[in-house]
Amino acid sequence: KKAKVTFDVMKILDPHQLKPDIMETERIMNVLDETAAKLEMSSLIPHMIDSLDRFADMLGPEITKNLLELQKLSMEMECLLASSGEETTTRAEERRGHICFLEQRLKCSVRNVLRLFLANPSLPQALKPKAGMGDSPAEVFVKAFGVFRNFMLERLLTSPMEKEGKIQFVEDISLQIKKHTEAITALQAKLAEAIQTREDEIHKKDNMIKDLKTRIQDLAKDSKISFQKIKEEGEKQQKVELQASQSKCAGLQQDIEQLQRQLTALVVEHRASELALRKRKCRLEMQIWNWVQKYDIDMAEKQAEYEEVDAAYDEEKAQLSLLTEKHALLLQEYTQILEERKMLQEKEEEALKELNIKNRAAARIQALWKGYLVRCLYKPKKKKGKGKGKKGK
Repeated sequence: KKAKVTFDVMKILDPHQLKPDIMETERIMNVLDETAAKLEMSSLIPHMIDSLDRFADMLGPEITKNLLELQKLSMEMECLLASSGEETTTRAEERRGHICFLEQRLKCSVRNVLRLFLANPSLPQALKPKAGMGDSPAEVFVKAFGVFRNFMLERLLTSPMEKEGKIQFVEDISLQIKKHTEAITALQAKLAEAIQTREDEIHKKDNMIKDLKTRIQDLAKDSKISFQKIKEEGEKQQKVELQASQSKCAGLQQDIEQLQRQLTALVVEHRASELALRKRKCRLEMQIWNWVQKYDIDMAEKQAEYEEVDAAYDEEKAQLSLLTEKHALLLQEYTQILEERKMLQEKEEEALKELNIKNRAAARIQALWKGYLVRCLYKPKKKKGKGKGKKGK
């Protein structure tokens, strides 16, 4: 049922009104559209060459010159192709080489004309109604290419799931047709069997009536009454069987109508669900687009901030390099100052040591000198005291 509804919805929706949402599909369709436009322009060239005097003012000198050159090359090509008689091998090879050369020149000339038409796109549109489009082979090919373009668009817009849905739908339809055919065949067989049975019964009854007529001639009235009764019963039975067959057909028709109503309801339901899904898809695409825009804006702000920080970092790095150089110079000067201070301190310590040594030496010398002086002062006194004592004793 899902495959049926999907196929019906796809049939109802016109794929030519849809726009391809895939980049590759859009590119393919652009190439096909450009090719179709170039084919239409190419189909106008023979009409313009035939009526070149009428279109000369509208085409201009450059396009007219290219068209005259193209006409000349076409005539040369026709003459070469028409003069294909009995020739030698060397002559035939020369003619083929000349034909190949003319083909290349024809292609270049047609490309030049198409470039000029593409440079002025309004010119082919103005020339189209005046040229009098007919049913030439070129026009037939352009129409066939348009049909091919529409077929390619429908094919590109059909997803693998939808394609599988179509295949499944065809298989389901084939299966249903097969089932209905089998059911109809079975009903026809039953109906034929019932008719044959009825005919056999009627035939038997006719034979019985004939036998009764031949065997019981004296009971003609009774046989007529029994025959009438049997005939009435046969007609009643025939009516009953006909009514039963009609009722069965009516029941089958009602089943078919009910299935069609269910199919219509499912188509409407799934069409509504598909519309809701399409709206949801559009909303999601819009949200994704907004998020991408927001992400781009945030990344641009972050990039600007990063560039500012990077510039500040570069500036601070340059300042740091300058300060590092200054610090190296100051460190060198500081080291020299420390060395000079250390040398001065060592000199002061040596001088202080020498001073201390001199002071101690001076103190000792002074102490020795004072002791010597004291001893010199007290020595005569001691000698006088000793003399007096000896005398007293």
